[in-house]
Amino acid sequence: MRRTPQLSTPLALMTLAATLSGCAWGGQGDRQDVRPPAAPRGLTVQAGSATTAHVMWNQATDDTEVTGYVVYRDAKKVKEVPGRRHMVDVTGLKPSTSYAFTVRARDAEGNLSEDSRRLTVTTPAAAAADHKPPTRPARLRGEAEGSRSAMLSWGKSRDDRAVASYEIYQGASKIHSVGGGQTATLVTGLRPGTDYTFTVKARDAADNFSPASPAVRLTTAAGKDSGRGTAPAGFRATTHRADGAYYIDLTWTPPRTGGAVTEYQIQLDGRTATSLVFGGTAPKDRAEHSFYIGRKAGERHRVRIRPKLPDGTWGAYSPTRTVTTG
Repeated sequence: MRRTPQLSTPLALMTLAATLSGCAWGGQGDRQDVRPPAAPRGLTVQAGSATTAHVMWNQATDDTEVTGYVVYRDAKKVKEVPGRRHMVDVTGLKPSTSYAFTVRARDAEGNLSEDSRRLTVTTPAAAAADHKPPTRPARLRGEAEGSRSAMLSWGKSRDDRAVASYEIYQGASKIHSVGGGQTATLVTGLRPGTDYTFTVKARDAADNFSPASPAVRLTTAAGKDSGRGTAPAGFRATTHRADGAYYIDLTWTPPRTGGAVTEYQIQLDGRTATSLVFGGTAPKDRAEHSFYIGRKAGERHRVRIRPKLPDGTWGAYSPTRTVTTG
């Protein structure tokens, strides 16, 4: 009777097979992504009522793809939204209370970005037993500002207590929120040559919503204009000398946004030099700023600025001005 020999796998082959099975056969493309996304920028926070806050931010960047955003209230995670969304309403807040918000981006591998900048908002006082909504915002008007933005304005709503905020809708989707004392806003991020329909609702501190305003329809301009309607107007740059040093003096008219522009970015010789933030009341009709440039005469510099819009996005740059020290 013949025996069938039993086959055995040598230890060396088993070791080789195990090693190969653990290798990345796909090469570079199969390496695990360990690089986190960039921190979200352009964070804005607006109290929507005595118990809610509207949080918005700009799209973050990643070497692969941003798949979600995590919203933190006082360092505690309160919301998580898909990567296609860049805003959220945080509910369940307490009246007359201050809250600090930050946002982090997440990629497909679960890598989390650094925190966005931290912003604090204070909810208004509660209105006891208030079940009466504000009146409908009247006379909604809209005007396309070039190809990528539009200016909206409306008449004030009335409320038996006070209007806490106005909610802006594009079709059926809420896209923005502004304070109850504001009756105009600039909507950005639109597409060239596209028809849009907007409405506005008033909201009081007890979360009562008014009926929607009459709709306004508009069409953005075709082509690309780099959003020049959001750039500062009348931008001028000069120099002066004081105590042996030279300074660049800037003047401009803030863009129309419906609200105050409190922050600008100054670019010098093709590079970002500094951010200018106005404390207190930001100028609406004419703004000015002066900054140190050096002690050497005869130097030429190119300078321009751009505003940070109320929705957290950057507006367009002003025209570039050239100045010479001395």
